[in-house]
Amino acid sequence: MLDLISEIKNIFKWRELLFQMVGREVKARYKQSILGYFWVVLNPLAQMLVMSFAFSLILRIPTNAASNIPYSIFLFVALLPWNLFANSLSSSARSLVDASSLITKIYFPRTILVVAAIVAKIVDFLFALIILIGYMVIYQIPINTNILWVFPIFVIQQIFTIGLSFFFAAANLLYRDIQYLLTLLLTLWMYLTPIIYPADIVPPQYKIFFQLNPLSVIVNAYRQVVLGGSPPNYTSLFIALSLSLLTFTLGLSYFKSREKIFADNI
Repeated sequence: MLDLISEIKNIFKWRELLFQMVGREVKARYKQSILGYFWVVLNPLAQMLVMSFAFSLILRIPTNAASNIPYSIFLFVALLPWNLFANSLSSSARSLVDASSLITKIYFPRTILVVAAIVAKIVDFLFALIILIGYMVIYQIPINTNILWVFPIFVIQQIFTIGLSFFFAAANLLYRDIQYLLTLLLTLWMYLTPIIYPADIVPPQYKIFFQLNPLSVIVNAYRQVVLGGSPPNYTSLFIALSLSLLTFTLGLSYFKSREKIFADNI
């Protein structure tokens, strides 16, 4: 916990550099693009429509055992945070390699590079969130005060994401095969997380594996508070928070232990 607080203070101290890096990342991504930032909305929308067609009309996967929520909304509530997680991890894993010229020339906290890559993806996430809000209005999905749980759930997700990102960013700089391994890992991880299917159809003997997967708990918690109108499972959320803090501590420790040799491995 002390590592988390210390890192937050360090990032706050260098916040101007962080904002500059985030702004440069967001602007450069769609520079000279005809549709520009519309791609941020178009990509998840197309993904949601294709997956909804495949899994609701062809495979007929139920939303859950107790409600008739449209599958497109059921899917999108989980798909958006998953895309944020996967895109953040992929982008941050390349962050040190892409900024190799900066690392060898000037001093600044190297963690800023990782955090900037993640914050840029959060900006994309906020734009894509417009689609979900529109769908909820169209289908008249009721909401109540339990939706405020979205904010602590989001914080837990980001703690977990940043911890993993620190590890993969440092490891990828030292061993470039890591970026290819990460692509494979994320593909497998997506299907082991209840994104396209509800958590309550998982056989009881396998549920322990889903409870130990922070993304499974986080995705299910989003669905409970946004679509179910109920608070999340406190025990599962506490486990996810504990695993996220552990992941952050280990990831940051590994990053710091390798930081001195980053320039030698550019």
